[in-house]
Amino acid sequence: MAIRPEKDQYYLNIAKVVSTRSTCLKVLMGAIIVKEDQIIATGYVGSPRHTKSSIEHNVCLRQHLNIPSGTQYELCRSVHAEQNAIINAARAGVSLLGGDMFIYGENRKTGEVVNAVPCFICKKMMINAGLNRIICSFNDPEEYYRVYYITDWVTDWKTHDIIEDKIKYGQ
Repeated sequence: MAIRPEKDQYYLNIAKVVSTRSTCLKVLMGAIIVKEDQIIATGYVGSPRHTKSSIEHNVCLRQHLNIPSGTQYELCRSVHAEQNAIINAARAGVSLLGGDMFIYGENRKTGEVVNAVPCFICKKMMINAGLNRIICSFNDPEEYYRVYYITDWVTDWKTHDIIEDKIKYGQ
């Protein structure tokens, strides 16, 4: 008999399926937002609606320009999975207050799970959206996923200037 997965693992598995729609040439990323045990939005990394993706262009502009990973996101034609999930909820008129976001990522070429920790911009959006927890895939045999609480980010950013620390420590 199959073992029934715990809820966080169950929802992260669904985010993994959502990630298969990704159009990024580097990673597959999927996000779902769950509120009161119901999926209310999904998103994957991909180009804006009705525009050509990196797959269709057959080139990643950031890689072509040798831009280091994690920098200059404005030069990427894709929208992050987390952002797309928040946008899709807004398009449907669904409140995210008190919801949890599950983010799954893997390397497109190797299939290796990646640490799907949100970027600085996505963290700010998650805080303002009123989410509660962020559950991210993690590449660690002891820890398949990691849970972050929005209140911890807010508390940390109240005591440390978020811009100064980012510049000073590259966070």
